[in-house]
Amino acid sequence: MAGKRNSVTLKLKDNLNTKNIYILGISAYYHDSAACIIKDGEIIAAAQEERFTRKKHDHRFPKYAIDFSLRYAGIRSSDLDLVAFYDKPFLKFERLLETYLTFAPVGIKSFIKAMPLWIKEKLWIKDLIQKQLDYKGIIIFPEHHESHAASAFYPSPFDEAAILTMDGVGEWTTSSFGIGKGNSIDLLADIKFPHSLGLLYSAFTYYTGFKVNSGEYKVMGLAPYGEPKYKKLIYDHLIDVKDDGSFRMNMEYFNYCAGLTMTNSNFNRLFGGPPRVPESKLTQKDMDLARSLQDVTEEIVMKMGNHVYKETRCNNLTLAGGVALNCVASGKLLREGPFENIWIQPAAGDAGGSLGAAFVGWYNYLGNSRTLDSNSDSQKGSYLGPTFSDDEIHSFIQSRTLAANKLNDDNLIKKVAELLASEKVIGWFDGRMEFGPRALGARSIIGDARSPKMQAQMNIKIKFREGFRPFAPSVLFEKVSDYFEIEAESPYMLLVADIRKEKRRPMTSEEEKLWGIEKLNIVRSEIPAITHVDYSARLQTVHKETNPRYHKLIEQFEKDTGCAIIINTSFNVRGEPIVCTPEDAYKCFMRTDMDYLVLGSYLLAKEDQKLLKDDVDWKKEFVLD
Repeated sequence: MAGKRNSVTLKLKDNLNTKNIYILGISAYYHDSAACIIKDGEIIAAAQEERFTRKKHDHRFPKYAIDFSLRYAGIRSSDLDLVAFYDKPFLKFERLLETYLTFAPVGIKSFIKAMPLWIKEKLWIKDLIQKQLDYKGIIIFPEHHESHAASAFYPSPFDEAAILTMDGVGEWTTSSFGIGKGNSIDLLADIKFPHSLGLLYSAFTYYTGFKVNSGEYKVMGLAPYGEPKYKKLIYDHLIDVKDDGSFRMNMEYFNYCAGLTMTNSNFNRLFGGPPRVPESKLTQKDMDLARSLQDVTEEIVMKMGNHVYKETRCNNLTLAGGVALNCVASGKLLREGPFENIWIQPAAGDAGGSLGAAFVGWYNYLGNSRTLDSNSDSQKGSYLGPTFSDDEIHSFIQSRTLAANKLNDDNLIKKVAELLASEKVIGWFDGRMEFGPRALGARSIIGDARSPKMQAQMNIKIKFREGFRPFAPSVLFEKVSDYFEIEAESPYMLLVADIRKEKRRPMTSEEEKLWGIEKLNIVRSEIPAITHVDYSARLQTVHKETNPRYHKLIEQFEKDTGCAIIINTSFNVRGEPIVCTPEDAYKCFMRTDMDYLVLGSYLLAKEDQKLLKDDVDWKKEFVLD
């Protein structure tokens, strides 16, 4: 590493024309392609490609995300000093070939399907980057889990921390742990493909009828409706877990190594039938499978965490990789594990790999020192995407001749708080778009958490998604412990905490007898719309420093109602990415039963808008049966 770093540094010094060093990070070709720019070690811009192309989980080369990042940084590709790609394509191709050879001839169909993209693009990433960017400078290729580790540690508020990465698979590694100190990372051990906690979770996502790489959140949300009836079966047949959290999976039950599905006929026999047909009715069996899987996942994560602490003796832990988005497991690790503090990369999946790769370039390859900022992270609330001025929003409104009122900030905040208190559902579009899968008060749909009907209304009429899925609360950070059994920050909506007992409503004897999905519409607390069936919530603490306007809105809502919490769900509908532009937001607003839309300083009422035929036709296609 030192030799590489020195040679790169010398070349940079030879070519450098300014005092600023710009690094572009890129992730692409698996899912959630993304790009970012860091300037002298500071995150300037970051975004996923899906937000621009409107293709959810877009895996293609992030042309538009790169264009945005360069524009926001105020530079051209010729100003870049370094480009970092988030994994090593040749190592990944090696794994692909070796796996297919091991299982041949079984995987021939999958092999034939995968090869064209590899031969055409994936093996020639360096040439593609140079061509797409007209860039002739240095390109580096950190390993996949090195990028994850860097994305976890370097933006964190810790000078020293343990690092744990968990996902489906990178090149060969599926989980790793290590330690970060100052400007260096040392990965100490890993688990390799095909043994993967992320792929185990995806296998059950597939079997319960949800889409792999996007439906895992649904399985996690479904789990509290079930009982862990299949947990012993999972441990007895699918996975052998050791005390240190390492494990081996029984590949006789899985098809992902060489097939076109995640599970096989042995898996079907073990669990008593074929996978659930997507969009068909959920059964108690599906709920019990979800709960069993979630329990196993939490137990493995806890064992991993305990082992990592034993090996590193660090009080701080940083997490990245897709499994780190399992906020129930992370919340349990914080509550019951050995670590005093946990920081999770908001874009923990592959999108965040672009950020990690850029940081590898800045710290590991160039050897720059790292300075912490008053014990706060450097992720800037993850508000790193595009923003639109009131002038730009006004131009859009004029171009569509929309009915809109411009209000000063105080009047807008007061009006929106009043509308929320009257159970109106509002699209909230303000400031820089979030980087990562969570809406954090920049591209959000918001509502009154006190309303018993709000969860069903927003799921069915706004999001067009399954009614069992819970909504997240946005709570003033200063008031979080008044409502939840947690003292820690959760600014990125990546921790689950229980509702405080005094806020809960006791169940009647009849309600206690309810089973599975029957539990859904029972009022469980003073804030029923965000209280899951197990009295938990995936919460976002809202901080005045990172999103002052959103914080001000919730403050006003508390002043009016006595409640410092509102519902916050992502500004999109099922199957579409979170909105990026005012036009995206307006289309989503018109195609749902949202009541009002905030675009910067402008307030739009649904009753004042003209509903176009395209919006009516689109809506009919998305309404669930």
